Amino acid sequence: MNTAELEREFKRKVCDEIDVEQEGLDRYIVYTPFMFDDGDHFVILLKKRKKQWHFTDEGHTFMHMSYGEIDISQGTRKSIIDQVLLSFRLANESGELCLEVPDSQYGDALFSFVQALVKISDTTYWTRERVRSTFMEDFRAFLEERIPNQRRTFDYCDGRRDPDGIYPVDCRVNGMARPLFVFGIHNDAKCRDATITLLQFEKWGEQFRSMAVFEDQTQINTRVLARFSDVGQKLFSSLGMRDRMERYLEEVLAGS
Repeated sequence: MNTAELEREFKRKVCDEIDVEQEGLDRYIVYTPFMFDDGDHFVILLKKRKKQWHFTDEGHTFMHMSYGEIDISQGTRKSIIDQVLLSFRLANESGELCLEVPDSQYGDALFSFVQALVKISDTTYWTRERVRSTFMEDFRAFLEERIPNQRRTFDYCDGRRDPDGIYPVDCRVNGMARPLFVFGIHNDAKCRDATITLLQFEKWGEQFRSMAVFEDQTQINTRVLARFSDVGQKLFSSLGMRDRMERYLEEVLAGS
């Protein structure tokens, strides 16, 4: 196993902000920019067990969530986490999350492992989120007013490549050579999910434009926003920028 080759593979498949450090025999620490909302980075290691390579968090994800008194043992949160583990083929081994690397596909496996950790950590927002605002309703109403019904699809998923709906797009605008993917972003969790979704569509080779409307861009964690800005194309800081959004949508709908 060559550390430099591993790092190049991870950068090519996931993102450039990845470093790999060997720690003993058949054990590598993988440093990524992905983190919990308090700034603590995900723990990700690649190590060999019984002649098979695995990614593991060594129990850190659930332990970190327990610090905030997050109960993952019952209710809706447990159901969501169980579904994430199933969708991304992670095993829960007494609190340690593991993913077997199939056929030396290290980059693809890391991509899946990171996505699973992001979705699991997002469940912590449920206990801290303020009373839900009307932002998403206002966002959707704005699109309904400006985009003809036959040219928009809300809650779009690629049925062929994503039958489980893991990578949703708030609204897909159709009728151009390249569709427009539009996201409404009201917190860090949604911003991270949108980043992952855009990266996945890029990985599939999809040709598209993207647009994001924030409830309040200043409230998004700077690192989370920076990661999204690397993949997002047209960003609007709030719904208060209606005039600019209308002009942009008019250009897109005209096929320019």
